[in-house]
Amino acid sequence: MNFWHLNQAVRALQNGGVIAYPTEAVWGLGCDPFDETAVRRLLRLKRRPEHKGLILVAAEMAQIQPLLDGLSGEQRRQLAESWPGPVTWLLPDTADWVPGWVKGRHDSVAVRISDHPGVRALCEAYGGPIVSTSANPSTASPARSKLRVSTYFGSGLDYILPGRLGGLARPTQIRDLGSNRFIRK
Repeated sequence: MNFWHLNQAVRALQNGGVIAYPTEAVWGLGCDPFDETAVRRLLRLKRRPEHKGLILVAAEMAQIQPLLDGLSGEQRRQLAESWPGPVTWLLPDTADWVPGWVKGRHDSVAVRISDHPGVRALCEAYGGPIVSTSANPSTASPARSKLRVSTYFGSGLDYILPGRLGGLARPTQIRDLGSNRFIRK
């Protein structure tokens, strides 16, 4: 990934766009989680109901600090031991920092601090977390190539950030921080 491509992706996010980008296992769709119009557009492209909620991805824990403020020392340690890495955690949003159009019908929010170099560079350049959901219409298989992303969404995306997928064969696991229960293995 070069600076020009990264800059184009960040510019698209800043202008309310929806982008595609490679993640740990599949291509993802992303946008600014605090831009309601962008999130609703992403949900329409994906044909995903809002009530299901979306994942946020960030480059470092400081980018999601409001979600960490109410956690115990043990919970923070548990997160720090698994991040950056391929674990998505459901975190309580006691400060109501994340908008409802991202959380859906949930009180918690799914968050990952990625160790994928492209995702980290994107979030660092953007300066905060972005939405991260698999790049596919809800009933189709997640895209594992840039060509498949283009086939699914055509000109509906504002930018496709070139890059390579990470080494995972399946999307990241999702765990609930409160119960330590696996939601997706």
